[in-house]
Amino acid sequence: MTTRQGVTLSLLSSLLFGLMYYLSTLLAPLSGTEVYGWRMLMTWPVMTAFLLMGERWGGIGRAWLLVRTTLARLRQEPLLWLVLPLSSALLGVQLWLFVWAPQARHGLDVAMGYFLLPLTMVLAGRLIYREKLSVLLRAAVLAAGLGVGYELWRAGHFAWPTALVALGYPVYFVLRRHFRTNHLGGLWFDQLLMLPVAAWFAFGVDGSGWHVYLDRPALLLLVPLLGLISASALLLYILSSRGLPMGLLGLLGYVEPAVLVLISLLLGERIDAGQWVIYLAIWIAILLLMAEGLLRLRERR
Repeated sequence: MTTRQGVTLSLLSSLLFGLMYYLSTLLAPLSGTEVYGWRMLMTWPVMTAFLLMGERWGGIGRAWLLVRTTLARLRQEPLLWLVLPLSSALLGVQLWLFVWAPQARHGLDVAMGYFLLPLTMVLAGRLIYREKLSVLLRAAVLAAGLGVGYELWRAGHFAWPTALVALGYPVYFVLRRHFRTNHLGGLWFDQLLMLPVAAWFAFGVDGSGWHVYLDRPALLLLVPLLGLISASALLLYILSSRGLPMGLLGLLGYVEPAVLVLISLLLGERIDAGQWVIYLAIWIAILLLMAEGLLRLRERR
């Protein structure tokens, strides 16, 4: 895969995630929780089929081997019986929040969390793994920190969806890295363990969820479409990650939250006058991170 193809796939993935973000608002009267349930029920089978057929794509084909390896580890490492459900729960909360937020008019808060996420990942690397920070990375963290500090001073609190994304994902990634499940096989297990809860959310505790589809038959088309878009976006991201340098992949990661901001504004959310300070601080930090990434790409070349 060429770099141009990898960039194209990454951009398509971000646009599909944005489309899913918007589509979740069109599924009324389904709640965000029900949408999350259907999303997982539709995505996991596609993910499974992708891994089973993955031998054609080299490294991705070995992901199914990692699934079998993880099964073997469960017999040898009893602690994994606790770690895997915890990992699944941490990711499940994030996937639920993604489709719940636009319906609940917290889209901008979630987008802000994704903007802050690279910075909290940098901090996690520094604090937990003692990774060295360049001058540009330190400046980026400082700029973001000043913006967050101002927002806390101005509003007295930080929106909980923002904090959940910015702080929850680093915990998830650190846990997977520590227990060596940070691969596609581990992701497959995370999604597998979500299925019982997803089914409970999708069908309702007493099975009453079916009447919604009788009242609005269009959902019979929209719900599978949501699952198809979700699976396609994930698979495109996985494919693009194989063909791009990590630095460039990280830079392209800013496209998705930018799309989420635009969609949130189109859905009627507004940025308060006082919030422009934190947005300015975050964008300064992002520009510094982009400069750092471009320098690393240039050094590799």
